[in-house]
Amino acid sequence: MFDALGSFLDRSNLSPHGICLLWRPELIWTHVVSDFVIGVSYFTIPVAMGVFLLKRRDVAFGWMGWAFAFFILACGATHFLAIWTLWVPDYAAEALLKAFTGIGSFITAILLWRLLPHAVALPSPEALRRANAELVDRIRERDAALDALRTAIADREHAEEMLRQTQKMDAIGALTGGVAHDFNNLLGVVIANLDRLARFPLESGAERARSSALTGAERAASLVQKMLAFARRQPLQPTRFGANGLIADLSELLRGALNAVEPPEMTLAPDLWPVRVDANQLENVLLNLAVNARDAMPEGGRATIRTRNVPAAEAAARAGLPAVDHILISVTDQGCGMSPEVSARAFEPFFTTKAVGEGTGLGLSQAFGFAKQSGGHILLDSRPGHGTTVEVYLPRDRDTAVRPASRVSEATAPPPFVPASSFA
Repeated sequence: MFDALGSFLDRSNLSPHGICLLWRPELIWTHVVSDFVIGVSYFTIPVAMGVFLLKRRDVAFGWMGWAFAFFILACGATHFLAIWTLWVPDYAAEALLKAFTGIGSFITAILLWRLLPHAVALPSPEALRRANAELVDRIRERDAALDALRTAIADREHAEEMLRQTQKMDAIGALTGGVAHDFNNLLGVVIANLDRLARFPLESGAERARSSALTGAERAASLVQKMLAFARRQPLQPTRFGANGLIADLSELLRGALNAVEPPEMTLAPDLWPVRVDANQLENVLLNLAVNARDAMPEGGRATIRTRNVPAAEAAARAGLPAVDHILISVTDQGCGMSPEVSARAFEPFFTTKAVGEGTGLGLSQAFGFAKQSGGHILLDSRPGHGTTVEVYLPRDRDTAVRPASRVSEATAPPPFVPASSFA
């Protein structure tokens, strides 16, 4: 075996390839330069492929790239050996290298043909671009659906919160109305007996006591009326009028309630729709809101009263009202505002942030009850440091008998009630 191998590698009786070229320099160096350039190129290409495959391990069929790299590297080695055999007749080594290269190239060819159907099935760059565009569209649709779902969830939670708040206010109103009704009956008995005592001569001390008791009972009766207003059980005398005229007539009273040199700033819609509500109760609501605005601005500031028409769709979306036209009367102050926790309880009766003895906590609850009993609604928008806006929604009166836009006449209206204090 060793003899056969030695005989195969024996080059003693062989001549270098240059003899075949008669050692002509132009032929020799043409072969040398050509084979050298081809060999260097063949060695460079697999190196570049190897670097690419190492950095891009996600390339499909990467093993095929390594097979090509090995095949090309072997081909390059045969060209370098061809330069060597121009002067040294190592044809046996050249034959072995070519055999090794042939085996490698044959295996690579077989693998390539087996791989060809799978490679053809790979998506083209254009197909990948289209698939990517479709994926982007689906992601956009999914994001839009998620946003819509989040909005729907937020709307549902808001509706549930409003329902819970309404149920709570209804329960408080029922309790307050029942207590106020029974207490009002008891106060009626007390006041009637105090009035009867006035028919009899009393000593000065007894008369003062009777007068003080009567004053206290009347104040208690006024408090009961506010509780009944919140419970929506107070008797109303609705009349048709224009709210702008009523507000204009109240400007001086509002200035006094605000304790301001000038009346509040007014932005009144010139084409405001008429309403049919109790004018005196609306006056009380506006005066209460003015007192609230004053107490919310201890360092001074100017309140603003605005009116405007609210179409049915906006009223339903904004305040959850029936789909009918409403007017909006809003009172805005430049005060300290309320925290969300305080705002959530603002309409509860007897809830107040004022010091003891400075307010009954019935101002906003009375306004809430009046608005609800009149078929409207009241909203509060307040943020700490940004002031407070109270919005009173009242249904539009569509009666064809139009009357001038002014409040009820002074001859028929009782003197306006100015509350001593209310909730801020």
